[in-house]
Parts: sequence; structure tokens; C-alpha cells
Amino acid sequence: MAMAVFRREGRRLLPSIAARPIAAIRSPLATEQEEGPLGVRSISTQVVRNRMKSVKNIQKITKAMKMVAASKLRAVQGRAENSRGLWQPFTALLGDNPSIDVKKSVVVTLSSDKGLCGGINSTVVKVSRALYKLNAGPEKEVKFVIVGEKAKAIMFRDSKNDIALSVTELNKNPLNYAQVSVLADDILKNVEFDALRIVYNKFHSVVAFLPTVATVLSPEVIEKESEVGGKLGELDSYEIEGGETKGEILQNLAEFQFSCVMFNAVLENACSEMGARMSAMDSSSRNAGEMLDRLTLTYNRTRQASITTELIEIISGASALEAVK
Repeated sequence: MAMAVFRREGRRLLPSIAARPIAAIRSPLATEQEEGPLGVRSISTQVVRNRMKSVKNIQKITKAMKMVAASKLRAVQGRAENSRGLWQPFTALLGDNPSIDVKKSVVVTLSSDKGLCGGINSTVVKVSRALYKLNAGPEKEVKFVIVGEKAKAIMFRDSKNDIALSVTELNKNPLNYAQVSVLADDILKNVEFDALRIVYNKFHSVVAFLPTVATVLSPEVIEKESEVGGKLGELDSYEIEGGETKGEILQNLAEFQFSCVMFNAVLENACSEMGARMSAMDSSSRNAGEMLDRLTLTYNRTRQASITTELIEIISGASALEAVK
């Protein structure tokens, strides 16, 4: 009687036992990753493959940006070198005295509207803040004129009250003298100053730029310095002819000097921006290549580990079946 019941219960349980897959017989070497649902072993390789695809796309973008920056640099570099001949005669005539002590100083900071160009923007901001500390005092006034979105975003955090004027998207269109002269005219009309200190990056090469400060004095300060024997250029060695007074001539020369210096500074800063962007994108492309190599190695190791694990499972399962028999 007991044997009949046992045979009857065995026939009832046999289909459920047979329905179990062979993979349910786990190996003692199974990892935590294999304890998950079906297909979990292929997740790691898929994630690495997606990561490799993303890095390849980023590398393509950085290489394209480097080529675009190189093209723009070639277009601007020649104009920047030619513009140096505009302001150099004015410097010889009126002088360039960055250490002059005046009551009203204006620091004109030139930066870029876009990022991904290294540290050129943070450099001019640091120099501008240093000039502010050097020229500030109890009876002195120092204001900022910001050209460029990046310097504006940085300076607005702690120097918002000292910003007299801000201009953005100057490089949206191809730069020319007429465009920069309009900007210079707006600065002269809206800001009172004794000395304008223009902070920009002077272009030397693709990988080198130098933070530079150019000083433009007001006509009143120039005339005052020339009367007291201050350090100026060769203005007093020239004889003035015509009906214009010395003050009127100085006014015209100061305005023209400022527009010429601004034009050269904007072009030099644009060249430095493109050179720094080329260098940054080249470094990014190299880093992406190195990351791609590491990901490829990781993918191959993960794939090999998955294959090895599957082989171990097959062998363990076969051994378990033989032991049951």
C-alpha cells in the first residue's frame, strides 16, 4: 500500500521536475552577476559597447571643432598681425604708461563668448581683478567694462556693482574696424575715465598667449602729464599747425588711439581664443583615443570572462548529469 502511494506521488511530481532547465543546476563557481535574471551576463559587455560608441562620437566632435578653430585662426591671424601697425605709432606718440596714478580708472576686459578654449578667460579676469586692487583707493574710482559672455558670467558674481558696461556677441559677425570703432565710441560716451586699461590675450602661437595690458589716457591727463614733464611719447617734439588747439588735437588722437588699440586687442584675443581651442580640442581627442583603448581592453576582458563562465557552467552541468546517472 505504501509503495503504491509513493509511485502515485512520484508520477505527479515528475513533470514539474522535468520542466526545470538544466541551467538551474548551479555551479559552485557562479558569480553574483550570474545570479540575476536571464541575459544578465551580456549587460556588462553591452554597457561597455555603448560607452565606446559615445567616446567615438565625442572624438569625432572634438576633431571637427579643432578643424573649425584652425580654419578661423588662419582667417584672423593675418588681420591681427597687420593691425599691430595701427596702434604702435600712437604708443610712440602718446606713450603707454600702465603705472600712472589717476583718480578714475576703467578696466576693459576682453574675453570670449564661448568656452572650450582653455584658461584664456580666467587669465584676463585674474589680471583685471589685480588691476582693480592696485588702482582702488579711498579717493579713487575703478570701473569695469566687460566684453564677452564668459568674463561677464565670472565678474557678475562678486563685482556686479563695479561693472559700468557689458557687451556680448561681438564675435558673432566677422570683425572689422567699423564694428570695433562703434564699440569704442559707446565706451567713451557712457564711461568717465582718466585712464583706460585694456586687458586682453596677445597671440604668440597656437600654444602660447600672453596676458597684456594696454593703457589709453584721457586728453586731459595727457596734457597735464606733458605740462609737468611726465613720461609720455614724442608728442612735444612735434609742432602743431592749423587752427586747432592742442586740447582738440589730443581729444581726436585719444579717441583714434583707443579705437585702434581696441581693434588690435579684439583681433589678438580672437586669435588666442582659436589657438587655445585648437590645443584644447587636440588634447580632448587624444584623451578620447586613450579612453577608447582602455574601454576596448575592458570589453575584450569582459567578453572573455563571460565566455569562460559559460564554459564552466556547461562543464559543471554535464558533470552533474553524469553524477546523477
